[in-house]
Amino acid sequence: MERPCAWNRYDDRQLADLESLAADYRTFISENKTERECVAASVRLAEAAGYTDLADAVAAGRAVKPGDRLYVNTRGKALTLFCVGTEPIEAGMDILGAHVDSPRLDVKQNPVYEKADLAFLDTHYYGGLKANLWVATPLAIHGVVAKKDGSVVPVVVGEDPADPVFCISDILIHLAQEQMKKPMAEAVEHEKLDVIVGGRPLVDGSGDDDDAKGEAVKGLLLQILGDRYGIEEEDLLSAELEVVPAGPARDMGFDRSMILGYGHDDRVCAYTSLRAMLDVEAPRRTSACLLVDKEEIGSVGATGMDALYFENAVAELMELAGEGGSLRLHRALANSRMLSSDVSAGFDPAYADRFEEKNSAFLGRGLCFNKYTGSRGKSGSNDADAEYVAQVRAIMDGADVAFQTCELGRVNAGGGGTIAYLMAHYGMDVIDSGVAVLSMHSLWEVVSKADVFEAYRGYKAFLECPEA
Repeated sequence: MERPCAWNRYDDRQLADLESLAADYRTFISENKTERECVAASVRLAEAAGYTDLADAVAAGRAVKPGDRLYVNTRGKALTLFCVGTEPIEAGMDILGAHVDSPRLDVKQNPVYEKADLAFLDTHYYGGLKANLWVATPLAIHGVVAKKDGSVVPVVVGEDPADPVFCISDILIHLAQEQMKKPMAEAVEHEKLDVIVGGRPLVDGSGDDDDAKGEAVKGLLLQILGDRYGIEEEDLLSAELEVVPAGPARDMGFDRSMILGYGHDDRVCAYTSLRAMLDVEAPRRTSACLLVDKEEIGSVGATGMDALYFENAVAELMELAGEGGSLRLHRALANSRMLSSDVSAGFDPAYADRFEEKNSAFLGRGLCFNKYTGSRGKSGSNDADAEYVAQVRAIMDGADVAFQTCELGRVNAGGGGTIAYLMAHYGMDVIDSGVAVLSMHSLWEVVSKADVFEAYRGYKAFLECPEA
């Protein structure tokens, strides 16, 4: 049952809307390469659309009413948006959820060292990535340094054309005979993904060569950090610095039908969910949008979906709506329905044997729905029930949204998970949905503009659908 190509359905107006959305999305992922940056940018967009901080309403004891738009910023790394509907919240919410963290390299707490007259930052990889892809490529550093006086220093280096960039060295092909014999997973050790950040010694101007000995290269690096950012080496103990590919997302293909960029997983779903949420007005059922952290490492921690910040936010909202109480809260959660929005593996003809073609996602065929994810016999998945799948089909067809159903590769070829199973703990209906991606978890991933557009349209249709 092959799904048609979405590109064949657009008129000139829709093509213009598609290109406008794609341009906005391309800018968003180019400028926001960490979870903190994504949340900060999303808050700005939400406030421009009339959203206000739920904490202010709680502090003022202000009652909420249908049409109110509120957000909760959790530690600057996760964001929850609500648009209050005309029905009681207890009747259930329509929820979009996606994650804003992506695979990367995190700078260790004690990272700076010098060796062979080069200065390095030591790193620890975050999420699933192929170490061999991170060598000999331009890298940028994003993040924050928190100081003991309570101030937080933002850091972004490597994105402006005038900035320096950084890299991890690779062994030259002339000396790589032993490396070339190793399996890919062993060719570059993760412990060796240390970033070269300097190569010039600090000297006192006396002309004495002894001034350039010892850790003089490290010394100049620390001097630069002190002069530019006002930070000392010890301040790196309380820093969160992320190493990511340098440079902006770009249109891809002679026809400009695709976007090549870092972090499509899962910011392509996060951005389209956010845009859909901001464009919804006066829904019958309360709408919610979750942009969460830590999915790539198991949804753990205070900003991962396994934490209770969403449940707590709903409790605060219901209290202000005059629907307070534990029982009503849990009824609201159980009566809700959700699209757990995460990317899916796009069928790649270069690796066709890793896919089962008739149950694969294809670039350009619209929003993907994965009834189940997991691996080894669906282990670790949320498996949406048939009735909910039928309901979602009806919503998409009713709004003329191009969509496809898929699995994450052949049986036992691998697999993956999302936040869906965590939300299903509440008893709500949840299904995985998202955008097909080529080269997932590589430095540069590929999506189709048509799928970005259909994801936005599908998420908006889900929130606007009058039927629960």
